[in-house]
Amino acid sequence: MRAMLLAPSLTRVITMRTEQNVLKASIGVTICVAAFGIAFGIVSGSSSIAFDGAYSLMDSGMSLLALIVARLITSYATDTMRSSRLRDRFSVGFWHLEPIVLGANGMLLMGVSAYALITAIGKLLAGGNTLLFDYAIIYAVVTLVACLAMATFGRWANRTIRSEFIALDVTAWLMSAGITAALLVAFIGGLLIEGTRVGWLMPYIDPAVLALVCLVLIPMPIATVRRALSDVLLMTPDTLKAHVDAVAAATVARQGFLSYRAYVAKVGRSTQIELYFIVPSGMPARTIEAWDTLRDEIGEAIGDESHNRWLTIVFTADESWAD
Repeated sequence: MRAMLLAPSLTRVITMRTEQNVLKASIGVTICVAAFGIAFGIVSGSSSIAFDGAYSLMDSGMSLLALIVARLITSYATDTMRSSRLRDRFSVGFWHLEPIVLGANGMLLMGVSAYALITAIGKLLAGGNTLLFDYAIIYAVVTLVACLAMATFGRWANRTIRSEFIALDVTAWLMSAGITAALLVAFIGGLLIEGTRVGWLMPYIDPAVLALVCLVLIPMPIATVRRALSDVLLMTPDTLKAHVDAVAAATVARQGFLSYRAYVAKVGRSTQIELYFIVPSGMPARTIEAWDTLRDEIGEAIGDESHNRWLTIVFTADESWAD
């Protein structure tokens, strides 16, 4: 891995501080690491290296999907989407795709790790397998450097981007680095015991370290899957709901309204808020401009005004429109 990943030029720094470009770089490096791992897994006869390569290949596929979703979300939110047909078919945006992709990615990582664990246990029971430790060590060193470089780069870029996709991508690189570090330690240990009294353990090293790594990897994406499932189910964040309730209650008291209804959800990077204010029947009429001014005041009090906020404010004297 060349040093430019850690110390890019000024132009490269500016260009790479976007979500899509960071994901593109990650995909390119991941494909290279995957091909490298699969090739060395075949040459060295190591199932753990082959798993590492397959894991990286799967991760590149999910990163590509994340890149597509990020493009859709950004182009829709900034009103730069060229396809009017696509905008008409998805008139409420693409924010809902983000938690779906995050959840699917996390579940896929857990599923692949669980399958690899079963395979490793089967090989342990069958007497293990032999491998060429010198080739395996070369693979582990090169891959570990690449993983740590990409994790460092992604974390640095995400300080300003603050993307869930990049955060998950950094986690995936760290997980890959953990796998590779464990492999490196095991391969060095296997090389050291070759020809000694405990040399009979050599065939068990590869499946044993694979099983250990899988046990560590399986629970790691659980938090991401849980958060994504919460977004998919449109569960209301307590803190956000309390803030919206406070703003709405203050508006009701100040304007002399009867009550309000607040519907709040967080879907991926978007915040969706619907506020219905119940006004008294026969309340003196106001101009449209006056109601719009009140909406602006409420929106400013809620805050977080960005392309990813979906805010609807309705004033009605009929409660059935709010329930």
